[in-house]
Amino acid sequence: QVQLVESGGGLVQAGGSLRLSCAASGRTFSSYAMGWFRQAPGKERDMVAAISWSAGSTYYADSVKGRFTISRDNAKNTVYLQMNSLKPEDTAVYYCATTRNPYGSDRFVRRNEYAIWGQGTQVTVSS
Repeated sequence: QVQLVESGGGLVQAGGSLRLSCAASGRTFSSYAMGWFRQAPGKERDMVAAISWSAGSTYYADSVKGRFTISRDNAKNTVYLQMNSLKPEDTAVYYCATTRNPYGSDRFVRRNEYAIWGQGTQVTVSS
């Protein structure tokens, strides 16, 4: 059974930084794309960043480009989201997710490919 466990959320002032981590277990981590999503109260869950299984390609939502960086460490079965220059509008519950199927050149950018989710971690940015 695949499990994803997020950590690193918290309260930070605008302009500050946080690094989220997501530890995976239960299958071959390096074969699957990983993504970070977020959901603010009353809003849909949106894809924030994603990384391909090979780590050769990444995706960022326009709202976080230049501020957030996704990376993965296959030796540690962990994916990270480094968040810099945080804004109050970044406040949300952040979820780590992985795809249903392995490999694939563009699977990592397909929202409906993500089928396994972590429990989420709260990020609150104060103004």
